[in-house]
Amino acid sequence: MKETVLITGAGGMIARELSKKLEKEYTVRFLTRKKKRDHDFEWDIKKGTMDESALDNVSHIIHLAGTNISEKRWTKERKQELISSRVDSAALLLDTVRKKKIKLKSFISASGINYYGTVTTDKIYRENDPPGNDFLSEVVVLWERSADDFKEQNLAERVVKVRTAVVLSKEDGALKKMIPTIQYGIGSPLGSGKQYMPWIHIEDICSIYETALKNPDMDGPYNAVSPQHTTNEDLTKKIAEVLKKTLFMPNVPAFVLKLIFGELADALLEGSRASAQKIQDTGFKFKFPDLKEALENLLK
Repeated sequence: MKETVLITGAGGMIARELSKKLEKEYTVRFLTRKKKRDHDFEWDIKKGTMDESALDNVSHIIHLAGTNISEKRWTKERKQELISSRVDSAALLLDTVRKKKIKLKSFISASGINYYGTVTTDKIYRENDPPGNDFLSEVVVLWERSADDFKEQNLAERVVKVRTAVVLSKEDGALKKMIPTIQYGIGSPLGSGKQYMPWIHIEDICSIYETALKNPDMDGPYNAVSPQHTTNEDLTKKIAEVLKKTLFMPNVPAFVLKLIFGELADALLEGSRASAQKIQDTGFKFKFPDLKEALENLLK
């Protein structure tokens, strides 16, 4: 009999691709705001309600829900929404799991590589490094703490936190936003362009979630990031190279980005490297460890 996996964040690109990987071996259900398919179950995070039957016979939860970090300026209200969409959603799951007296085999939560702070340094961050001290690292710390509650309250045998880098996909995310400007000849690096931009191919991030689900020895945080490090400038140039386009424009000045995006601009202008060693030590092998090969796969 197939084990049942419940996935939150049903509308996101990772959930869509991950479900294709899992549905042969698992019964996959989704928590979503609006039911569209038989295996969809509704929840309302703001009201604190959910269809509790979504959890019947569930062995694993993969918690991907969370409002997009870079979609809007960070007003006070937006900041609260970014935290609430991650923390309150996990709390709702926790309360319902406890109420139904379920012991999960695993609770696997999305997390962010911004745990280490929005800074550009020579350091290569590993999972045992302390968190940063800016807003994004605060979001991730609270996010991970809400996941850890499942193990601390004995509601899950293990908790895996997937500290995700920029996911490269032609369907959504950063790459989709960068392609049009480069195709029209107006693409260029942001700020100095020297900030590191941790990245991962959509197929590899989905494979990491699949590995976390199947490997009972995986527990705690893992950097979900390609082992090949790149800067914002390198990424921009590589995209142009694969698209056979020339970059004419000068770098976008930092002050322009700050005028447009406010505090959010820091997330675009700063970035450090993160180590992929811990996930590789589990035996995981990246299908797309090389940036150019990853882009060629996505863009050609």
